[in-house]
Amino acid sequence: MTNSTDDMGVLVKPIGVIRTPFADKFAVPRQPGLAPHAKAVIEFYPPYDDEQAFVGIDGFSHLHILFVFDRIDYTKFRARVRPPRLGGNISMGVFATRSPFRPNRIGLSVVKINKVIREKGKVKIEVSGADLVDSTPILDIKPYIPFVDSIESAKGGFASTKPKCLNVQFSDCALEFLKNENSVDLKAVEEILSQDPRPAYKDIHDKKEYSATLYGFIFRFTVDGDILCVNSVMKNGDEHEEV
Repeated sequence: MTNSTDDMGVLVKPIGVIRTPFADKFAVPRQPGLAPHAKAVIEFYPPYDDEQAFVGIDGFSHLHILFVFDRIDYTKFRARVRPPRLGGNISMGVFATRSPFRPNRIGLSVVKINKVIREKGKVKIEVSGADLVDSTPILDIKPYIPFVDSIESAKGGFASTKPKCLNVQFSDCALEFLKNENSVDLKAVEEILSQDPRPAYKDIHDKKEYSATLYGFIFRFTVDGDILCVNSVMKNGDEHEEV
């Protein structure tokens, strides 16, 4: 991402990146916190990794992350978009959604702090529940403050309830392969796939096999009713060693 300056001369540039299990946009949870076992690490560029900049952060449990939707091809303002939550068939005003197709492509997520990693005066932060593609540029982080950020009387508009999850099952050969892969958090994979990463406009009788790249592995799956079955798994880039 290149630095940019608005008409007031304000410079905006990333302070770091986030490392997540998600190789691409497909299968990234559509909201933060839906896959709480999916861990990620925020890495900060110098001088923003200075330990002094994080004094006091251990007292907070969650963070707001401001980031850039850098994988979005956005060249023209779109006043209306089609949220996946509405099946991809109903359009809403872009400012009434969390669509990545925004004028400045800025995203906002809340994540849980797992641990603050301090090494030789430099800091990284391990978090969980992120909904960002691997290597997404981070613009800023801010502590989540419960008494102002959690509003009991708030309304959620067309997204007022949590989306229904699928029941994730694994074939025997997929489980046999995965049990020897310590880098894969099986619980996180279940949480991610249970969100139904397929396109919102899918056919009701969709029998297509899809693939999602998570933790460096390609998970191929199909959906039948409310059951998502992981049929096979293979290492990313190793197409001839599928199991």
